[in-house]
Amino acid sequence: MMTLFITIRVLDVVDILLVATLLYQIYRLIKGTVAFNIFIGLFLVYVFWLLVKAMNMELLGTLMGQFIGVGVIALVVVFQQEIRHFLLLIGTNYQLSRSFGLEKLFSMEKTKSATNQQIKEIVRACDNMARSKTGALIVIPHKFELKEIIRSGEKINARISCALLETIFFKNTPLHDGAVVLIGNRIAAARCILPITEKTDVDPNLGLRHRAAIGISEITDAVAIVVSEEKGTISLAFNGELMHKISLIQLSTELEKVIGEEAQ
Repeated sequence: MMTLFITIRVLDVVDILLVATLLYQIYRLIKGTVAFNIFIGLFLVYVFWLLVKAMNMELLGTLMGQFIGVGVIALVVVFQQEIRHFLLLIGTNYQLSRSFGLEKLFSMEKTKSATNQQIKEIVRACDNMARSKTGALIVIPHKFELKEIIRSGEKINARISCALLETIFFKNTPLHDGAVVLIGNRIAAARCILPITEKTDVDPNLGLRHRAAIGISEITDAVAIVVSEEKGTISLAFNGELMHKISLIQLSTELEKVIGEEAQ
């Protein structure tokens, strides 16, 4: 009798884990988007092609083989937005960007973290705007530098205060439309333009502010606070997910986490 031994090396286990991690990240990236349905369709076509080859159907196999042969180009065209997001996530080394960037080495000025009092100012401003149903969108990056986002708006560079945040988002001011970006203990810019999420499973009752908050949290490590103009509720977006209708205590806790880690 022949005994069949399957040899599994440590590298094989590592290989399987890496592939599983990659597939999971791809799933997270395209989950809830139109691209997910397209991916399933392409996968079924590939499986069908394997069955055709296994049954030696030469004519159909040749035709589908030509289609599969240009599959890489088709994937780039169909998934260009998702590929862009994926490359952004890979290419953005948060720790290296902050610790070893040339700007950090030669910069004499260090950004100060927000104080507990300034966190309270943010929370109080959100509470006041929610009560008056004033729409607001506030973005707080963690380690990702939102230079392009800041360039799209009006630079302010003022200390964080409840009164200033409420003034910016007051309906009759020219800066109220768009997002405010906070860097450290300062309001960096207002009226900033954010990318909109392409997810299809977002609640249709949510407006552009909520979709923009999800969008910026998908491609960066920032958290985004949204005050609804219609319902007066407060939401928080991070990692591409939205915490809807959160309390002031939840908001304060999440901000302390983000700003506390930033200060370390």
